[in-house]
Amino acid sequence: MATTPTSKQSASPPACSSLRDNRSVSSSAPLTHAIQLVGAAHRYGQQAGLQATTLTIETGERVALLGSSGSGKSTLLKLLAGTLEPTGGAVQLWGIDRSLATRDDRRALARRVGLLHQDLHLTGQLRVIHNVNAGRLGEWSTAKALASLVRPADRDEVLAHLTDFGIAHLIDAKTSTLSGGEQQRVALARLARHGPDLILADEPTTGLDPVRSAEAMELLIAQTNRTDATLVVSLHDPILAQLHCTRIVALQDGVVVFDSPAGKVDAADLAALYEARAS
Repeated sequence: MATTPTSKQSASPPACSSLRDNRSVSSSAPLTHAIQLVGAAHRYGQQAGLQATTLTIETGERVALLGSSGSGKSTLLKLLAGTLEPTGGAVQLWGIDRSLATRDDRRALARRVGLLHQDLHLTGQLRVIHNVNAGRLGEWSTAKALASLVRPADRDEVLAHLTDFGIAHLIDAKTSTLSGGEQQRVALARLARHGPDLILADEPTTGLDPVRSAEAMELLIAQTNRTDATLVVSLHDPILAQLHCTRIVALQDGVVVFDSPAGKVDAADLAALYEARAS
């Protein structure tokens, strides 16, 4: 059963006149918003993954996406990451509509966006240093990438990132031999190596016990703080969302049902979100 958006949902911002201007990623024009969706939607055949959504996220915000499986969280993240194209409306990052962007601007946007996947996407047969350096592959030539497999590049920089996450001693370890918690820190070090302005994290605590879930979120927030990055993270645990994020956007059946400062989300909001889906 769909839920009518509550009064806590923010008013839909108007479509800005520059939405289709497609200005350069390197433009010096100041922008306070990192993300703007204007009527953005995606359909999987006859099924709506995300219905027409208008949403603005300011630079530096920590936004948690809440909702049951199938609510639209992953579709929204994929639209922001550029791995899905909108079937309606527009998705804009830093004033750039990706669907109208030049090839060079698309590459520049990709360099500014970092992904933390649920399954981490590490290569187990490679050493930790190679997995961390993968955060820079988008900027390296093919020759440098191949050469780094033989003699790893930028060892000192990788070591600095691993030190931030408490695993510097594992720099030469085979990644598949590490514990789950250690592998998660490697994935975060790879994200730090990338150095994105926008971090998109898809269920980073799924499958973790409560202690490791809290640790994973603390490490993710620490990395966000180091670079003043904007964070959008999908979560199943409302408590983690309220503890670590400044804003909560709740989805149900591809629709934003409330959008509120994290501190103002109460038990009734959460009960309505999850109980409506169960019914």
